[in-house]
Amino acid sequence: MPTSKVTSKVVGIDHISIRVSDYKKSKEFYGKLFEHLGFEVSDEYPNTIGWTNGRTRYWIAPAEGRQKYRIGDVGLHHYAFELRSRRDVDALQGFLEGHGVRIIDPAGEYYEDYYAVFFLDPDGIKLEGMKYGELTAKKKRARARRNKAK
Repeated sequence: MPTSKVTSKVVGIDHISIRVSDYKKSKEFYGKLFEHLGFEVSDEYPNTIGWTNGRTRYWIAPAEGRQKYRIGDVGLHHYAFELRSRRDVDALQGFLEGHGVRIIDPAGEYYEDYYAVFFLDPDGIKLEGMKYGELTAKKKRARARRNKAK
């Protein structure tokens, strides 16, 4: 009798959970950031809080140790939030500047048609707001309009 291979298919990233050195400070930081990004608190428990935009959840809780994260350590390199447009990336940078958040790479073109801003949370965890493919999509729509007009 033949056996069938069962596979599991990922349909998305449900959530990320990070540990922070100063829960109160990080809760304030992420609360403001996620309000700007259109997230709402999904659940809150003693020393744990999660935000969601309806598709993605982001959780924080206090770390057991007090060692600060350094970019390049084993573990998470960075977390990227996909934004609607390049204009939203610029708006995020303005928000970050207005709140004194450390921007490590300002809004700009990092790869072909990949526009992003990179910044750090209170523990030095690298975060990114990005938009990929906007210029390519505009060119494709313009080409389709030209072809339709012919």
